[in-house]
Amino acid sequence: MGIQMMRRSIAPVLGSGMLLLAGLPAQAAGQHLEKHFAVKGRPVVVIHNVANGRIEVKSWKNAEVDVVANQASNKIGFDVEQAGDRVDVIATILDTSAQPMELEANLQLTVPEETELQLKTETGLIYVEQVMGDMTLESVAGDVHLREVSGYIIVRTTGGSLVCTQCAGKLDFKSISGGAQVLQPALNNVSLFTTSGNILFDGDFVRTGLYTMKSGKGLVEVRFSGNDSFDLNAQTTLGTVDNQAAAYLKPDSHGVRHLASKFTKGLFGTVGQGLAKVELSSYSGTIRILKRD
Repeated sequence: MGIQMMRRSIAPVLGSGMLLLAGLPAQAAGQHLEKHFAVKGRPVVVIHNVANGRIEVKSWKNAEVDVVANQASNKIGFDVEQAGDRVDVIATILDTSAQPMELEANLQLTVPEETELQLKTETGLIYVEQVMGDMTLESVAGDVHLREVSGYIIVRTTGGSLVCTQCAGKLDFKSISGGAQVLQPALNNVSLFTTSGNILFDGDFVRTGLYTMKSGKGLVEVRFSGNDSFDLNAQTTLGTVDNQAAAYLKPDSHGVRHLASKFTKGLFGTVGQGLAKVELSSYSGTIRILKRD
């Protein structure tokens, strides 16, 4: 048997309540919609939300994807399509003349613990908790908050910021003006880039891990522990390097000679045995290195 296709439209249907709601403001005609999809193995969930609102994804041990949508008016529709173990959730604007407050819609999903995610939104928060799987998260103006997730994590924003708490695996973040906070991680590969936002890495560096953090104008701050082991290369063109860990930073133990350009200011050294590699840069911002208490 081929892949069984299941398409369900969950655009608002008011039915007999239409007459009762006709005299009310559009934003009062809120809708609560819920769908359930049985899946196997490691499903893939794809969400494209053009409305203003939050996307929340949490996990459970059931082999089922639950989709709950709450919206402010009947001027937004949601289409859900299941193809095998992939579930697509697509929001569409049904009335192009609708006001911004009429285009508010929040999505709440519960997925199996091992699920791959592809989430895209305009202005709302993306929140993902305790999901293990590769994920690509895109937002224009909304923030992205991740807690206890693992996998290959790709985050792209224009103005939204990232907060990644107790994340594991590989993290790739790029933004124009958004910042990034990486807290208590178990990440072995990190690439953070923002044109004008701030970057904070507060946690341990995994041995043999690779960490690159760059900001054009913002602050790049790293807080490490006394048990960490990494080689450090920090460079800025017009900014400053604030080394608050001089007592722990020794000359490069691997004998590599670093030559900073006459146009840059640099700090090179090793903490511990230098097992991880950490590269920090900011064109005109501050780079700060300190040990946590």
